[in-house]
Amino acid sequence: MSDVFIKIQELENLTEMSKHERLIAGTINAIEDKVLTRGDMLPSVNKMKEETGFARMTIVKAYNELKDRGLVESTNRRGYFVANDATEQTVKVALILYAFHPFQEVFYNTFRKNLGENIELEVFFHHNNIEIFETILAKIKGRYGMYVVAPIPDPKTRLLLNGIPENKLLLVDRYEAIDDAYSHITQEFENSTYNVLLDLLPAIKKYSEIVLFYYPDSDYPIEILHAFMRFLKNRGIKGRVEKEYTKGTVSKDTVYLTIGDGDLWQLLKDCIKNDYEIGKDVGVFSANDSPVKEIVAGGITTFSVDFAEMGKLAAEFVLHRKSTKTTVPTVLIERKSI
Repeated sequence: MSDVFIKIQELENLTEMSKHERLIAGTINAIEDKVLTRGDMLPSVNKMKEETGFARMTIVKAYNELKDRGLVESTNRRGYFVANDATEQTVKVALILYAFHPFQEVFYNTFRKNLGENIELEVFFHHNNIEIFETILAKIKGRYGMYVVAPIPDPKTRLLLNGIPENKLLLVDRYEAIDDAYSHITQEFENSTYNVLLDLLPAIKKYSEIVLFYYPDSDYPIEILHAFMRFLKNRGIKGRVEKEYTKGTVSKDTVYLTIGDGDLWQLLKDCIKNDYEIGKDVGVFSANDSPVKEIVAGGITTFSVDFAEMGKLAAEFVLHRKSTKTTVPTVLIERKSI
């Protein structure tokens, strides 16, 4: 029974949670971690008061809420006991992403489907803003059974994620060195981008110049920029970096690399307006594949991980909690645009 108090005490630093919320979350964590199983007695109200220092009414309120959720029952003679240890029927999963980009929609749809109907999923977006990220975590930490997080490359990220048990946290999309014990299902950017550029070298050489659109304050991975600059230097390719595509500036005999879809769509509109043949007059390729890129302009060449596979693997982690250190490979998908 002392382990139950430990689970509750683990949440004592989460000052944004009320005492009765910490008692509920700690009890649920104890059930999920098999510290308590069906039929086990919970500490009496008096014992809980003695061990935690919580007021009697706080404890009774928490126990009644656990009863309302169907996890706990009580009798006059026996006190409170665990009525249902199948918490997977009501496990709450917090999914924290950058934003709902088309490729992340592919990840989400597969993730949601593979979780099954018994998992409650709530989605949050931090938009690569560390203050928003901090606010989200302050609000949700300790209130969910699992956390699936696309982390921000920021020195504060490690501290903000500290305290989430390693078997309840999964890093997705981008890898951040939080702690070796944490699981991740992520992609690698710099070497994979560089290798894609090498694979496309014969096609790139058909054009006089290559342009990368990279906005420094966006959520674009900095590693893509590093790979691009290394490629230009090592291969003697003429190229430049622009923050974003400016409407009406498309040039013939140029190949463009886009990360953000906004740049891609405006570039393609200008190619159509000027009657430029994509893949001949102008070359285009893009990071992050999505279904629409298979179709638009006869198909856009992309380099991308399989976000559906990433979503499937993430769902498996949530369901089975088996530690994983997975880097999803980046694949070049050549179409007619270059």
